[in-house]
Amino acid sequence: MTTGTNEETTASIEPEPDLTCDRRTALSSAIFGGLMVVAGPVMIADARRLPDDGSAMGPAVMPFTLGVLLALTGLWLALRSLRDLRTATRGHPLRSHAALRVGALAAALVAFALLLPVIGYVVGSAALFVVTALLLGAPHGWRLYAGGWSLAALAFLVFDRVIGLTLPTGPWGF
Repeated sequence: MTTGTNEETTASIEPEPDLTCDRRTALSSAIFGGLMVVAGPVMIADARRLPDDGSAMGPAVMPFTLGVLLALTGLWLALRSLRDLRTATRGHPLRSHAALRVGALAAALVAFALLLPVIGYVVGSAALFVVTALLLGAPHGWRLYAGGWSLAALAFLVFDRVIGLTLPTGPWGF
């Protein structure tokens, strides 16, 4: 029979993680939520202007539903972020290349929009996926490129072939 303290149980107790968020994150989330609250009713108003074709699932159903969901999600995000802002702490400064990454992401989106009719949906979407993943810090490797091509090809097949929504094919036919 041994007496004394059990060192294994005291060593395995870890401190609780810090669940407070930094002030910059809470403020930017509140602003983004507010933008979503504004965009939701705009989307609903645009959906109501679409012509009614008399069917149960007219062209306005999906944009209307997404507008309502966008507004509700934005309201929830804004309220939660404003609540978190009261207890938020000063965060770490931005990483040195954060602004460059955001600018590169914006440039990639503009290039995608401009090149889409020329190179086609699959090639453009795969390139956008890969560039975005690399800018956000994904590990390099064949899986990244295979995932980009697979995701773009699957989206093309679903929208173009199954649903019948014509997507730009480019010179290669896909």
